[in-house]
Amino acid sequence: MSVYEKPPLAVPKIAAAKMEAAMALGSFAIGTGEFAIMGLMPDIAGNLHLSEPEVGHAISAYALGVMVGAPTLAILGAKLLRKHMLLLLMALYAIGNMATAFAPSFGGLIVFRFISGLPHGAYFGIAAVIASSMVPKDQRAGAVARVMMGLTLAMLLGNPIATVLGQYFGWRSAFVLVGLIALCTIGLVWRFVPQRHDEARSDPRKELQAFRLPQVWMALAIASIGFAGMFTVFSYLAPTMLEVTKASPQWIPFALAAFGIGGILGNIAGGKLFDRLQFRAVGLLLVWSIAVLLFFSYAASSLWSILLSIGLVGTMIALAAPLQIRLMDIAHEAPSLAAASNHAAFNLANALGPWLGGMAITAGLGWTSTGYIGAATAVVGLGIYFVARRMKGGN
Repeated sequence: MSVYEKPPLAVPKIAAAKMEAAMALGSFAIGTGEFAIMGLMPDIAGNLHLSEPEVGHAISAYALGVMVGAPTLAILGAKLLRKHMLLLLMALYAIGNMATAFAPSFGGLIVFRFISGLPHGAYFGIAAVIASSMVPKDQRAGAVARVMMGLTLAMLLGNPIATVLGQYFGWRSAFVLVGLIALCTIGLVWRFVPQRHDEARSDPRKELQAFRLPQVWMALAIASIGFAGMFTVFSYLAPTMLEVTKASPQWIPFALAAFGIGGILGNIAGGKLFDRLQFRAVGLLLVWSIAVLLFFSYAASSLWSILLSIGLVGTMIALAAPLQIRLMDIAHEAPSLAAASNHAAFNLANALGPWLGGMAITAGLGWTSTGYIGAATAVVGLGIYFVARRMKGGN
């Protein structure tokens, strides 16, 4: 039985707000843990005697952990109550980030970032299913966006705070902070997320069968390629500001905050656009992505224009909720796996973006080439969108 075949969970508004806030704190922890390394890239490179593109491999290791963990943990946990899965996943996230803080070498950093990424997608997927089960069908994108708000708040507050903390007390302190936030999330999820014993349990075989549908793969391809541009630019933001903009390192947290403001606005807009336009919203957002990524390359030479442009790049997060709901609609017999796989696809973008950007920089194309490379990936994503619209099941 699909999660949508059951009526919305009757939860009082205050209790529902507490539940969403508890799950949003988990997304705040994940957002801070995922992106903190980007603001501290020069610090980690100096401490471990690496180049910035080499530190980019640690970003890719985390993303690969998400890609492996999202479908695997969603399938393995299909028979568990969703609340229990949230608790186990956040415990693993706390362990992975605490271990990152004590990584003795580049190899250890890579391993612990991979472990940290394992619970990421499954957590977001299960939280999205819980949130969407509490509201009518035409309000689901908004509910998912509220849980995802923790991710955008991490961009606005968590990452700048982690960057400042890492600059003054060493980069390792940032990951201790993430681990502590994850532990707090465990307590709040235990307290405020109800344990619904009558919830529909997933059948792992049906979950996997849903991936026979071509439209599922189209949506995942849009997420993994069309969204890569944001990570291409954001991964190398700190060295771009130092080398091209000639800004002081103290401006990096402000740039992260600008990215976070854009992320919050984009997250709200994405949910509203999908509730109104459905799948057409994805095409509109990809066109917007191409424009803001191209603008970044022109804006990098000035402090004020790069702050504006990185805020606009942050609005690309608007793609997350629409693609999340799109996948849950198409693969309605596999809501948890579909929602988790969306985050695996986004983290394939997180692996692809730094890799493509690093190749361009190493080839001597310059730090601002990330904007052009990112725009190219968004163009490919838009092409996939048009193919999906023409296929059976595209609307």
